[in-house]
Parts: sequence; structure tokens; C-alpha cells
Amino acid sequence: MTATATRAYRLGEFHSFDAANRRFIYLVPAGAVFELDDAAAKLIERLSAGEAAHEELMDELVSSGYRYDDADELLRELYHSHVIVSGESVMEPLANPPADFPLQSLVMNLTNQCNLSCTYCYEFGEDKVATPEGKPKFMDIETAKASVDFLLSQSANRKSVHITFFGGETLMNFPLLKSVVAYANEQAAAQGRSIDFSLTTNATLLTPAIIAFLSENHIGVTVSMDGPPDLHDKLRVFANGRGSYDIIEPRVRALIANHRTRPITARVTLTSGVTDVSRIYRHLKHDLGFHEIGFAPVTTSPDRLYSINEKGMDGVLEQFHVLADEWLQFALRGEMHGFSNVSDTIAELIQGVNKSHPCGAALGLIGVGPSGDLAPCHRFVDSDTHSMGHISTGIDREKQSDFLTRGHINSKYDCHTCWARPLCAGGCHHEAFVRYGDTGHANLHYCDWIRDWTDTCLRIYGAISAQNPVFLEKFAERKALS
Repeated sequence: MTATATRAYRLGEFHSFDAANRRFIYLVPAGAVFELDDAAAKLIERLSAGEAAHEELMDELVSSGYRYDDADELLRELYHSHVIVSGESVMEPLANPPADFPLQSLVMNLTNQCNLSCTYCYEFGEDKVATPEGKPKFMDIETAKASVDFLLSQSANRKSVHITFFGGETLMNFPLLKSVVAYANEQAAAQGRSIDFSLTTNATLLTPAIIAFLSENHIGVTVSMDGPPDLHDKLRVFANGRGSYDIIEPRVRALIANHRTRPITARVTLTSGVTDVSRIYRHLKHDLGFHEIGFAPVTTSPDRLYSINEKGMDGVLEQFHVLADEWLQFALRGEMHGFSNVSDTIAELIQGVNKSHPCGAALGLIGVGPSGDLAPCHRFVDSDTHSMGHISTGIDREKQSDFLTRGHINSKYDCHTCWARPLCAGGCHHEAFVRYGDTGHANLHYCDWIRDWTDTCLRIYGAISAQNPVFLEKFAERKALS
């Protein structure tokens, strides 16, 4: 008798879901979605009652009408794809990235200064990790050029790399931004390469000349904006407490009307009292004309007045579901919807993402502060605790290794039994530090929320794959909205 004949099978690690009257599984080890035919679905149902031997399953399949060879092929296919398994149940560890993983993106914090005093700001608010005292407030041209050179030298043979301009308020150092764009384009062209640019801004300093420059240079723009005036002005205020909506609204309209080379996106921070997702979305999308809008709950300790409690997060999820349903109806008609939280997840699903880390921080992405200090990402810039070297001396590989080892999914034991880990990988490093004091800690306060949202997006994916599969091709190359 062969080893296969005596092998006992049980179900592998996957998440089952239905969409468009079809049955699917999300196979966790592969980060892949499979549609089940009747035979596979019945076999999974059979094994849900407990393990069974190969010959036992063969007999049952043949008795129900399957040819012996077809039944054997079905079992082998499901076994080799890990839908069914045998032996001990152990999470297959994901490989560590190579130590010399090439850079893809550089986030340049052109300044640590801002003309707003947003209550929830992670850089200057109550939960800040930055320690900017005694450091330059604005990046100079020498540091900026060295940063560009660093990106090009550390990105190996990548034909295209990316620079995101950040702050503080990015446009407070607009003259430097212009110089960097010219220098970076010149240096990249000399190497037969290209550099793509984007920036995040509060929009208070936009002028016709700035907008024209951004459009002419194909610079992507994300505006931090929290909805209509009564919601936006709750926390996005100037130092004197005055709301910023009336200042930015005409500037945003001018940006959307006159930046003709890249779609303009909005990034919304949800806080206590600013959770009317549907109203925020409709104002930003339909009243102002943003191409896409992404939402993220505020990163904060749970005892802050502006933090969202569990009931509030449940309400946010309900509204996410409403917009997700709209997104699906648009997709079935072949139309793009502007709710980027769905679009980003669908892109990861179609690309078969299976993350070792939550994001590219300290891996394909690095942040550089005005002083030239390097950090895992823009959220850790100017933090002495999280410094990862200097632009003049390069990345401190020991600190980088420590950060990446602690942040690796293999180190997050709470995540090892979670079916959503290929997309989540434990959640944001910065969120983990603010909540738990450890960048490698899993964001356990979001687990149920993330699983619910991932299931929602899987059902959308399944419905589109069944009813309008060509539409999914739009997301093959998409990168997440920053």
C-alpha cells in the first residue's frame, strides 16, 4: 500500500466565502483566491466534519459517480495546493527579505514645520514620537541632493523609482521641492532611469503657480481633508483655533480644475465626532470633485478625546459597507468608484499579495528628515528612538535588521492563526508603537475589524470575477493610495 493511500487529510488554512451564487476560498499560505467547483466544495464540506484517509475519500467520490482517475486527480490537486493537508499543522514561515533589498521609494520630509495645529497630528500631537529639538526645521539643498543620490544608488537596477514630498506642511518648502524635481530628473535621465513624484499637502498654500508646476511635472497630489466644514474644522485648525476649511476649499477646487496630468486624491483621518463616512465621501467626491478618497482611523492612544471607541469603529465599518456596495455596483457596470479603501484591497488581491511586513517601511521605502536622518518611514522621521542612520553614512543595517525582524509576520505569534494575515501582516508599525510601545506588536485592537473588512472585499472580488472579470485588470499595477 502506498504512502498516499494511507495518508489522512484534513482541511488546510483558508477562508470560505460566497459571491454571485458561487463558492470561493481565500487560501492563506498562497494569498490567493480560488473558485470551487461542486466536487471540491463537497470534499471540503466532507472534511469539515473531521479528517479522512485518502482511500476513504476515494471510495466516497467513486461511489458518488466520479471516475477513479478524476477522483484521484482532485485529491492530488487540492493536496498540492494546500487546500487539504496532512501531518502536523504548522504555519509555513515567510522568507526574510534579502539584506540588500533595493529601495523603491524615498519619503523626503522637506520641513518639520506646519502652519496648521491639527489636534490629532502624529508629528506634533499628544502621541508624537518625533524629537525635532535642535534639528533643522527645513531641509537644505545639499541634504536634498544627497537624498536623491542615495535613492538612485540604493535602488539597484530599478528602472523607475519614486519620491514622495512630505512635511510638516510640504509646501512651506516649495522652492526646495522645485529644485529637487529638476535635480532628480536630471540625475535619473543620466542613468537611463525615471523618477515619479507625489506629495501630501494641507492645501493652505496652493497658488496658481504652484498648481501649474505640479501639473507640468506630473506630480501626484494627496490633500489631507476631513470632509465638509463642520467636520473638517473640528480638528484641522490653525494655531488660533480657526478652522481651515474656508481657506483650502477654493484652493482645492483650483487644484482639481487645473492639475491635468494626475488625478487628485484626498486622505481623511477619522476621529471621534468625524465618522460620518458617507457624508464625507459624498462631499469630497461629488461636491469638490476628488478622484479618490481614502479613509483611516486616527493613530492614537485609546484615552485621547479624539480617539474612536469600539462602538464608533463599528459605525465606521457599517458605512464602509455602504460605500463598498456602491463600489461593487459601479464595478459591475465597468465604472470606477472613488472609495480607495476597496480599490487598494482589490489590487492586493489580484496581485496575490502575501506580506511578510505590513508595508515597505525600512524595506523598499525609507524616510529622510530635514537633518538628513533616516527613518523607517515618514511617521518616524525626526525620532531619535527610531533613527536608522543618516543620509551621509547610509542605513544602519543593524537597526534596520532589528526593525524588520520584529515587524516580520513570523515574529507576530498572535497573527499565526489569522486568515487575514497575508494582507494585514499585523498592521502599521507606527500604530503599534503608539498603542503598545513596540513597532513589532500586532495591532490587536483592529483584528475583528480587519477580518470583517477583508471578507467584504473578498466578496466584492468574487462577484466581479464571476460577472465582470475584465474589470479586475485595471488593478494589476495599482499601488495603494498613500
